[in-house]
Amino acid sequence: MSTDRLAGETPPEQEAAPGTADAQTPEDTTAPGTDASAPEGSANPGQDATTPEESATPDADATTPDGPATPGADTTVSEPAPEAAGAEAGTPDSGAARQPSVSASAKATADALAAAVRAVESGERPAASFFNDAPRPARQAAPAARSPKDTRDSGGSTPQGGPTGPAPEVARPRAADEADGPAHPPAADGAAMNPAGAAAPAGASPAARPAVTTAPGIEGVRQVLAAGGAPETLAEPAAETLGERAAAALSEDPWQLLGVPGVRPEQADGFARALLGPACGPGDERRAQALVGWLLEQAAVAGHSALEAAALRAALAQRSVPDPDEALQTAIADGAVLVFQDAIEEPGRARPAAGDDEEEQPVRILLGLDRFAMAEESVADGLARLLNTFEAVAEPEQDTAAEAAEPGDGTAGAQPAADDGGPSAESAADPASETGTTGAPADADDTPHRPVRPSAAAWETAAAAAPSPSAAELIRAAAHSGLVAHTGAEAARAEPAALIAAARSLGLRAFGATHTENGRRRLAAHLTESAPDTAAAGPTGLGTAAVTVSGLLSGQQGPGRDADGALALDLLVVLDAPQLDLETAALLVESLTDGTRLVLSGDPGVLWSAGPGRLFADLLAARFCPQVASRTPDFGPIGELVSGIGIGELSQVEAPGKEVVIVPVRDAGEAVHRTVQLVADSVPRALGVPADRTQVITVGHGGAAGTRALNAALKERLNPGPGRFGGFDPGDRVAYAPAPGRTVPGTVTGADAAGLHLDCDGSATVVPREQVGAGAVRHGWALTAHQAAGTRWPAAVVVLPGDAAGGLTRAWVYTAFSRGEQHLSVVQGADQALPRAVAEVPVKERTTRLRTLLQQSVQSAEEPSAAG
Repeated sequence: MSTDRLAGETPPEQEAAPGTADAQTPEDTTAPGTDASAPEGSANPGQDATTPEESATPDADATTPDGPATPGADTTVSEPAPEAAGAEAGTPDSGAARQPSVSASAKATADALAAAVRAVESGERPAASFFNDAPRPARQAAPAARSPKDTRDSGGSTPQGGPTGPAPEVARPRAADEADGPAHPPAADGAAMNPAGAAAPAGASPAARPAVTTAPGIEGVRQVLAAGGAPETLAEPAAETLGERAAAALSEDPWQLLGVPGVRPEQADGFARALLGPACGPGDERRAQALVGWLLEQAAVAGHSALEAAALRAALAQRSVPDPDEALQTAIADGAVLVFQDAIEEPGRARPAAGDDEEEQPVRILLGLDRFAMAEESVADGLARLLNTFEAVAEPEQDTAAEAAEPGDGTAGAQPAADDGGPSAESAADPASETGTTGAPADADDTPHRPVRPSAAAWETAAAAAPSPSAAELIRAAAHSGLVAHTGAEAARAEPAALIAAARSLGLRAFGATHTENGRRRLAAHLTESAPDTAAAGPTGLGTAAVTVSGLLSGQQGPGRDADGALALDLLVVLDAPQLDLETAALLVESLTDGTRLVLSGDPGVLWSAGPGRLFADLLAARFCPQVASRTPDFGPIGELVSGIGIGELSQVEAPGKEVVIVPVRDAGEAVHRTVQLVADSVPRALGVPADRTQVITVGHGGAAGTRALNAALKERLNPGPGRFGGFDPGDRVAYAPAPGRTVPGTVTGADAAGLHLDCDGSATVVPREQVGAGAVRHGWALTAHQAAGTRWPAAVVVLPGDAAGGLTRAWVYTAFSRGEQHLSVVQGADQALPRAVAEVPVKERTTRLRTLLQQSVQSAEEPSAAG
């Protein structure tokens, strides 16, 4: 990479860097109201690296997953990752006597369960014997732990034989520190909850809980919170989370406060001690159950859809739960947690043949929340349904007969219509003829859509006309399969565009969905290039085939839905597939009717989704469907650099036009100074890219060179102002998070009683005042890599101070370096940590079940044929 400086840039030795701290602690993890900082995805020594690319326990106002706090950042101790081993500092009442809460028979059952789980994990006992055991008799029947194969055999996709179909859209409260979304401030000015109160000494009789007289509604919630020393600002989020009986629920079980966004275990403990007095102890069953749910929710924020039983036990022990095994048994028996067995892939071990039960494959025991289990199984079932309900195209020998039967049909080999009232192939290709201005199908109530089935010859003709060999291969794969995975970098996005254009020319209702509005515009440009004669702008142009995933699901973009509620299309190409989280993917797949073609396309080198799961990576690893790997490389110095990073090599590239520039820095303060200079002076002067078209990307939100510090410095230089609209001024660049996992860049245009007015990619948006106050909008000159994923800018400045090394992975570097279209500046203070991360740390793994579910689906499909 070139280390030349841009024109007009002053060498660092000739400048005095601002007097900022040397140590940067990016992306922070905090208790509500504090400002501890840590790298986006970093891990403290002793913490197990179980978090995703940029997350462990997240920042209180983060819009991307944040990492644990680094030593010395502030005063808040970061939350250990669920898999962290060893007992660190417990809760303040550590060592207090545990209140007895279960009967002797229940305790015996819990001991038996714990022993069985350990036996399965160690291989001493077959998994089937444990999973076929009867549930604990002292409580309601526990959800039967089962493998994905059991789910497929029973025909269900939900736990306990629950209803099948799409995963429900649960309106769950989001944690204040959850990725890419607004957060409720848990306490005004960081006010902590009252930690007063002492645990009951060993052997002491629990004192009666003091009665709390509550008023009805929200006022009652305020009274209970005040009695427990909790800030009044938690009243509304507590009522939203716990419902109409929030006041009574908190009085009966103070640890339910842990379900409120932003509340941490030590704060819930203080609240419970204030309400319960001596009756409060670390062994209270209510506390243990609240912690089980909270740990699994935090794991989901970190990207995991489930956790290993041993990891959850260790995390409970770290939180001073005296008997983690009993806590897990109770959670399982009450249905709060589901149990799964996941096959362990052993190198060199062949998959057992159907019906071969001589040697059982080793498994691991996973525990998870039903919401994510249902979403993961819904995705697996939906993908299998699309693959299995696909009808193959007509073979060449069938084409002649079909053409003879339909001599006047404009599409070769198309099936004859059931009647004369269906729409024509032209209307199927034209979204404006299918939908009104509201996005609802115009013929949903009277005339059903006539399926259009192009022949094999028609598909082959379209493939032969493709602009590249990779595009032709993708068209052929989509012609013969209901589900296709396509991989490639930025230049490869032209191939899905060619497929969409070809499918629409054959009369199919084909659309492409992207993660961001920026990605949608880039796809629309490719569509225009692929078919310039038919891609004119306007409601009937080919460019209207490009939509966003959120716009497609909401009905604001795309073809709308048919009479059955399914998306009215025949082919859907989802670009930016790595950014799909489980719940969004479940909604999308369940919205596709049988026989619809689905192509998932994306760059496997970029960061995974901000929400739980790793759908695209699991799909590729399972080898579940045809895969097409693009052979179209990204051109230019940036493309060459990023391609090398993708295979673990960080090499120098020739950049005669200053496409890639390295700016060495000594500390975080100098990094901020050099970044401001690059954005405001050097890049505009040397390359002609204005400051508002240059994006700064750094490892985390906190620290001396995190997004907060960089945004403050950039605002002071580029758009100084008092922040009179909730901290913002007209002209400020912002990042708006309308939903979890989504970041929309925008510019402030004004404010009024309705809220903050933004211009988001040419679309006027009003963010309500309460959302602004809750953190849905933050300054956006500098973003994290997760926030920047799915979007590209003419120029990108990536900031890597020395103490950001813990947050670096190959996927992070790949994502950040590939955001610039024409220019990339790297403010490099990480020294050898950068090439080491590229070579040795591909990603931060996630615990998911989708790969096993897909593999079990394939195995289940093979068993009937093997038996026959």
